[in-house]
Amino acid sequence: MANTPSNMLALGTKAPFFELPNPSQSNEMQSLEDLKGEKGTLVFFMCNHCPFVLHVIDKLTELYEDYQEQGIEFIAINANDAEKYPTDSPEKMVEFQVERKFDFPYLYDESQAIAKAYDAACTPDFFFFDEKLDLIYRGQMDDSRPGNQKEVTGEDLIIAFENLLAGAPQEEIQKPSMGCNIKWKA
Repeated sequence: MANTPSNMLALGTKAPFFELPNPSQSNEMQSLEDLKGEKGTLVFFMCNHCPFVLHVIDKLTELYEDYQEQGIEFIAINANDAEKYPTDSPEKMVEFQVERKFDFPYLYDESQAIAKAYDAACTPDFFFFDEKLDLIYRGQMDDSRPGNQKEVTGEDLIIAFENLLAGAPQEEIQKPSMGCNIKWKA
């Protein structure tokens, strides 16, 4: 479990476009344009086996239920090399989604081109865009990490969501996310 921080893509960056298969929807191709939220879109990179993802997935599911109806959409993307890490295969993604009971789209970036376009580094790695798909927040979900005894609150994401919904500026200081490194292909 390598503690890899996110790269902190420049604020104001336009969300890189993607169209990726959704394994739980018979590999139907879904695009950023199709899935984006009316008010905001949280794109994040995750996988099935990472202890950092397992630590926060239930809170992410709860946040999705709270904010989807307010116009904020979540889109999860798995970019790990499934050949070297079979627990992150598309079939296992479907099982993970059913087991963890989340409804947000969970797409597969087999080529890893989308993860590279977002400069994603770790799982989980969060990128929050406004209605124009301009990056307004990137970084951690909250201060909790596996083993640090801090409660998983989702506080940093909640502040970003609430600031967007209120038309308020985002926090000046945004802390990097931390997680396992994305499993890049050789």
